[in-house]
Amino acid sequence: MQSQITERLRAVFPDIQVELTDMTGGGDHWQGVFISAAFAGKTMIQRHRAIYSALGDLMHGPIHALTFKAQTPDETGA
Repeated sequence: MQSQITERLRAVFPDIQVELTDMTGGGDHWQGVFISAAFAGKTMIQRHRAIYSALGDLMHGPIHALTFKAQTPDETGA
């Protein structure tokens, strides 16, 4: 599941840095940090909607829970 999440995000945000943690070991509860220049000028809600849109149907089945931060490189100091 981790590779599917990363692939879907990179298809939409080619520069994205993805850090994922499987919170339960079952592959359906995830915590992530997503860093992309594409988030610049976007509100937190716009960023979250973009992530959920990129993940599409994964959010309606294999992924039961996803918590994350979506940041720009400038916001992380990266």
